[in-house]
Amino acid sequence: MTTTEIFLIAMLLIFSVPWGVWRLGRTDFWAPLVVVQIVGGILLGPGVLGAVFPDYYRFVFNPQVIGALNGIAWWAVMLFVFVAGLELDLSQAWAKRRETGITAGLALMVPLLFGAGAALLMIQFPGWTGPMGQPWQVVLGIGMACAVTALPILVLLMDKLQILRQPLGQRILRYASLDDIAIWAVLAIILLDWARVGRQLAFLIAFAVTAWGVRRLMQALSEQDRWPLMLIWLAACGFAADWAGVHFMVGAFLAGAVLDHRWFDQPRMDLFRDHVLLAFMPVFFLSTGLRTQWDVGGVAVFAAAALLLVASVAGKLAGVALAGRILGWAKGDAMTIGWLLQTKALIMIIFANILLDRQIITNETFTALLLMAVGSTMLTVPMVARRMKRPSVEIGA
Repeated sequence: MTTTEIFLIAMLLIFSVPWGVWRLGRTDFWAPLVVVQIVGGILLGPGVLGAVFPDYYRFVFNPQVIGALNGIAWWAVMLFVFVAGLELDLSQAWAKRRETGITAGLALMVPLLFGAGAALLMIQFPGWTGPMGQPWQVVLGIGMACAVTALPILVLLMDKLQILRQPLGQRILRYASLDDIAIWAVLAIILLDWARVGRQLAFLIAFAVTAWGVRRLMQALSEQDRWPLMLIWLAACGFAADWAGVHFMVGAFLAGAVLDHRWFDQPRMDLFRDHVLLAFMPVFFLSTGLRTQWDVGGVAVFAAAALLLVASVAGKLAGVALAGRILGWAKGDAMTIGWLLQTKALIMIIFANILLDRQIITNETFTALLLMAVGSTMLTVPMVARRMKRPSVEIGA
């Protein structure tokens, strides 16, 4: 077969297998299609089906096909992260800055500390620290991965629970938006390369100047012209950030964060995000699954994933509970908000991908983090749906 034909076989597997499991298994309540696609990527990768059927894996996922899939995956995740940055709206967070600052701060710092504690335990054993990773980078990276909230997926889940437009949903968006900025700021610290510090400083200066010009240009153009310029700006920022050693996904987030979402028609932007999630992101999930490994042992990887899941969920619930006690929230609010904010999914996977790209963590650590993200996201809807049925849980402002 030609490379094109094998590539299309791979695409057929990527889209058909997860959708078939999701639809026939009716998993939507506890495992949305996004989660099934992530799990599908793991199963189709070298650690599971690749180990059972090595000939299949070598035939379908040969280097030429993987190269083509990686190109789609890179662009897909850049678009997704860009939209996440674009949709940040900090005006409400500033208007209620005391409540938002306390909640977002504790919801981030407590699970970060819990996750860092788990990481300190993990790095006592070989196989978890990447060849280019310093202990502080690994500990901070894993801790931050446990503290991440997946804002784009959180929006989808709250819409499913019919609370997105309610006061509770808007509160949660404020907290998650503030943490989103902190996540990328911490990532920039982890990736700081003293050998390239001159490049990174030049990138930040050039980015600030260029962003000012792009904003002025965007305001002067019609919306029809803003969309092509948006993609040009995204590609340029991704290239510049990667050249500087910051990583192209950080550049993609910054490219969206400096623009105003009100310059774009909201229904059209929602549709654009949904199309990216439908048509392109499954390729990213597959390419993510291809990076999973179990060389330190399957039991060890699952044990690490369970440890990280406990640290992540317990840390998030404890942090939000402390915020609720300080702010005097209604009974039940803290637990509901905590379960929603512990959603990991895409942003954590993107975060872990960057750590793996920079060889700060190993493939085994990445696999454990990926399993943790899947478990975290699968818990969200069942736990929150059960709590929303309780009359003691309020959804007021």
